[in-house]
Amino acid sequence: MLDNVSRETLDRLRALENITLKWTKKINLISRESAEMLWERHILDSIQVYRIAPSQIDHWADLGSGGGYPGLVVAILAHATNAPPRITLVESDERKCAFLRAALREVGVVATVINDRIEAVPPLTADILSARALADLPTLLAYAEQHLAANGTAIFPKGAQWENELNTARTEWKFDCTATKSELKADAAILSIKGVSRV
Repeated sequence: MLDNVSRETLDRLRALENITLKWTKKINLISRESAEMLWERHILDSIQVYRIAPSQIDHWADLGSGGGYPGLVVAILAHATNAPPRITLVESDERKCAFLRAALREVGVVATVINDRIEAVPPLTADILSARALADLPTLLAYAEQHLAANGTAIFPKGAQWENELNTARTEWKFDCTATKSELKADAAILSIKGVSRV
């Protein structure tokens, strides 16, 4: 999964690992259990999300960025290729926004951090909208309706219950979905969703 990742990018990912572990002691960014498997649980999983996304895009928005996954990893990978050129991280917790800004400075990449509730943010018109471990699929689709560009793609990693979430969401929403099985967890999938509208 780290094929074609430059040494400079790898160094930035390692720096992100270090700052995440340092700040987790203060504000509980990630669980202690997942901290012990940070590369697999968070960094490599975020790389999967980035690689599934269409390449010709202008704006990527990550909702509920919290501990920075996948948003900070996307910013690091995008820095190497300038794709996408614009990245926005939305997080309502002020302390986590302080972490996001500090991490961006420390690893030397650029993204806009918005400290506000997702519902209160003016439409972002994002080409790619991501959210990881944030909410159930019907809730995420409401966020997509607000913040996704008309031809954009929402990318939502989901766990073992992803098929149940899809079925539930289809009672309220119309959308096209492609499920890509996770390379890291046999029962997980990454959902790529387009054409979101209410039933």
